[in-house]
Amino acid sequence: MAYIRKRGNKWSYQVEWFDSITGKRKTKSKGGFNRKTDARIEAEELEREVREDSYVEENNITLNEFADKWLNFYAKNSKISSHRGRTKELKHLRRYFSKMKLSDVTRKHYQAFLDDLHEKGYAHNTLDGIHTTGRMLFKKALEYNLIKTNPSEFAKIPKKIETVEEIEQNEEVIKFLEKNELITFLKTAKIQGLDRDFIMFLTLAYSGLRVGEMLALKWPDVNFDNETIRITKTCYNPNNNTKDYQLLTPKTKGSIRTIKMDKQVMSEFKKHLTHQNEIKMSLGDHYNDFGFVFAKEINNPGYPDFIKTIENRMKRLLKLSGLEKKVTPHSFRHTHTSLLIEAGVGTKEIQQRLGHGDINTTMNIYAHITKNMEQKASDKFNQLMKGLLD
Repeated sequence: MAYIRKRGNKWSYQVEWFDSITGKRKTKSKGGFNRKTDARIEAEELEREVREDSYVEENNITLNEFADKWLNFYAKNSKISSHRGRTKELKHLRRYFSKMKLSDVTRKHYQAFLDDLHEKGYAHNTLDGIHTTGRMLFKKALEYNLIKTNPSEFAKIPKKIETVEEIEQNEEVIKFLEKNELITFLKTAKIQGLDRDFIMFLTLAYSGLRVGEMLALKWPDVNFDNETIRITKTCYNPNNNTKDYQLLTPKTKGSIRTIKMDKQVMSEFKKHLTHQNEIKMSLGDHYNDFGFVFAKEINNPGYPDFIKTIENRMKRLLKLSGLEKKVTPHSFRHTHTSLLIEAGVGTKEIQQRLGHGDINTTMNIYAHITKNMEQKASDKFNQLMKGLLD
């Protein structure tokens, strides 16, 4: 119920109602209106919000304060890698809105925030991550009735208009080893590789596993009878601290999969298992047996290695192989894909084998690799016909 009264030369209103959740009586008063009509209009608007359960009590919580609460909530329901990313993205919101009240952030403010980051040259993917975090933050604030509207709801990430030259320069190149280059690399790994080099790179090349998935493999994941490996986890160790590794669920649901392996690769797995058992016997209690297939053999033996270590080992072998391509361990996924395409395997089968959650990811890689193959086919034909029309 609303009460309108005049105090001196000004008008004021008082609205009373019972809270729909607690059942307690609540009151809100406001004065300073020059006209009775103005006081009545605002009082009626407040009554409407109370009826529709959309009334938000004024509060002084800042964006930074709510960000702390939201981050704690988010941490309980997400992987540590996701929490780490949200924390990093949240820093941009904290910095821009500083001590601004959460309820004071408008759509205009939020869009200006995205525009400002865009003008500072942040990449589209970075902006997308920050915007995703912003949407999640304000959505939760809306659920808690701390704000009336979500200021991020209709915001747009500014798009950079690229020139033809920029598009041509920025065209993504899928890097992978050709079949003959892969053979050269693996031969070098077998002859001049450090401990586990050959079996690790052989596995990457013949399975298309992500490096983290390979490092997380345990012996129960290897089925010698069916000649398969089961991928259910990935190794996460962002700080490269041997004992602080974590085994997390894979990137997508599709990443959980069982894949058939080559007989020769499974034979190498058996040799590696025998070798690892010999290492365990020789080290005794100094070996930390967690069951990892590609466990370290020196410096904390038994623990999974770092992705950075795999990268450095690959650089060493590329140099020894005389291969000048700038490829990384992840390139073995593309190498494996190129070999599957060459063998006539369909995109759906490739998607399942690589563990892509979205067929579009597979299609994009497929398109890049087949385009590369078409160019090489054209080059070979041109070389064959060279001088014919002279």
